[in-house]
Amino acid sequence: MYRESRVIHLIEEVLKVDSDTTLSELETVLKKSKKAKPAKWSIYDYVGMISDKEAKKMTMVIQETSEIINEDDWR
Repeated sequence: MYRESRVIHLIEEVLKVDSDTTLSELETVLKKSKKAKPAKWSIYDYVGMISDKEAKKMTMVIQETSEIINEDDWR
């Protein structure tokens, strides 16, 4: 329902616009949004997000804690 109320509010605001320049800009934005394709994520988009130092620390923590068993976790 929230989306629908936003759309109605936007339509009401557009109806109040008196400037042809503003209307042209709104048309341009809407045309661009229709042409834009959603980005497809790839594993390569994540390359370089963490440093080598951080990656080594994460690996070390995983190795150190992977064999720890807490008996209370099963309860």
